[in-house]
Amino acid sequence: MTTPKPTWPIPTRCPVCGGGTVVERVRCDGCASAVEGRFTTGWVQQLSPEQLAFVRVFIGCRGKIKDVEQALGLSYPTVVARLDDVVEALGNTPGAPPPPPARERASPRRAQILDDLAAGLIDADEAAQRLKKARE
Repeated sequence: MTTPKPTWPIPTRCPVCGGGTVVERVRCDGCASAVEGRFTTGWVQQLSPEQLAFVRVFIGCRGKIKDVEQALGLSYPTVVARLDDVVEALGNTPGAPPPPPARERASPRRAQILDDLAAGLIDADEAAQRLKKARE
């Protein structure tokens, strides 16, 4: 029995100049046939390995910044900055940074009402009434 050869991630950046890379040969693991040419990995090749790792966590968290904060042990502004870096690397210009989550903007009283709603301690109607009173 032969030991499978290790596989490595495709380098997305040239280690010499930092330019994008091109895949020139693709082989099937099943039948061992191969195709040669100039293949691109699409948008993936525009990202650094660090950015790809961030995107993997971001997607795994389904885009929930709060979950990304917890998974990576980073602050909200740092997560947003890393996301902006990815957006820029993909050739887009990030807009104004999104506002912090509602809980961080809310007064302590409003935050408690929202927490009670999220925990199922009160229903939406009760939360709406309490929030209205909190504004007065």
